[in-house]
Amino acid sequence: MSGLLTKLLGGPTDAKGGLMDKLLDIIGGGIPSKAGPGVNWKTALRVSTALSCGRVLAEGISQVPFKLMLEQESGGSELARKHPLYNVLARRPNDWMTPFEFRETMMYHAIFARGGHAVINRVNGKVYELLPVMPDRIRAEQKADTTLVYWIRMQDGIEREFPRESIFRVRGPSWDGVEGMDIIDLAREALGLALATEETHARLHKNGAKAAGVISVDGKLSSENREYLKKTFIEATTGDKAYKTLVLDQGAKFSQMSMNGVDSQHLETRRFQIEEVCRAFRVFPQMVGYADKTATFASAEQFFIAHVVHSLTPWAERFEQAADRDMLTKKEVDAGYYTKLQLQGLLRGDVKSRGEFYVRMFGIGAMNPNQIRALEDMNPYDGGEKYFVPMNMADIAAIEKGINNGNQNS
Repeated sequence: MSGLLTKLLGGPTDAKGGLMDKLLDIIGGGIPSKAGPGVNWKTALRVSTALSCGRVLAEGISQVPFKLMLEQESGGSELARKHPLYNVLARRPNDWMTPFEFRETMMYHAIFARGGHAVINRVNGKVYELLPVMPDRIRAEQKADTTLVYWIRMQDGIEREFPRESIFRVRGPSWDGVEGMDIIDLAREALGLALATEETHARLHKNGAKAAGVISVDGKLSSENREYLKKTFIEATTGDKAYKTLVLDQGAKFSQMSMNGVDSQHLETRRFQIEEVCRAFRVFPQMVGYADKTATFASAEQFFIAHVVHSLTPWAERFEQAADRDMLTKKEVDAGYYTKLQLQGLLRGDVKSRGEFYVRMFGIGAMNPNQIRALEDMNPYDGGEKYFVPMNMADIAAIEKGINNGNQNS
């Protein structure tokens, strides 16, 4: 029985991260955390911070163009539009998904489930379509000769072996180079505490465990007088009469229930868990809507740039290098083909900053007018491919050569 379950679930039967944990994950709604709630990818997505981290990474990688490029012998590169892979990456990965949807799904699987996988359907040796595979239906196996193969559980429940060349795989950080680290498992306690504090707060409001205030009087009230006082107080302080002056007689006193230290610490814990979860996913808290009191409008742009550089760029590199490895042959790589996620658009900044950058690059001959227009989604014009430099500037080596020749002639 154990061998059958191991084959179906895929994985070792050791105590840590093995068969028992997988059974708990499937049957019990996640492996229990120290705070109580079980944690798996489904429960993790119920943590708003984890969901936001996943969305900001997946949507960031999906919203930029993903193109196949070809290096030129004269330098630079161009779009490889004539290659069959170009349309698969840029326009139609399969019959039912857009490029945005495909990359978004792959990223969600890579972030929350150790890796995103897709079967590469080739026709006459060329990539025809990419078919995503659900994470719980695929597992990797490295054989004794270090060969890597994949096992996919088909609709009939039978596993089928696929060679490495037939699978496009994008994964995050890895310890063994085969499987990606399980971020949900590594961040289990942070996610579990976030779930527990949210559940506690929800129960508090549902059960009405705290009164708005207390009315105290001298002596003992009868049941009738108690209900009358309560009804009178509610009618005098709610609806249109809220925040009006309240008059009490018979020595009655009203004490408002204010937030105590325990409540304050509870809220602080919930705020701190936002930062903890963001650390696990390597996302800046500002990107998930966390309001930092030290942030200003001047620093907002720098936060966005830091997000692109430190959060999105590593995932873009993983995506590009995985596509080069799995979908391009060695011959095509040697010929200069490579894939590129164009993140430059996310770093454009405001109009003033872009204008200053273009002026500087144009002034030193690093960019021509058509290249600048392309970055602004404008059409090129005849003659715009020429480079220009100021006439009052000259090559230092040429100037020194002229001076030396003049000294020799004299």
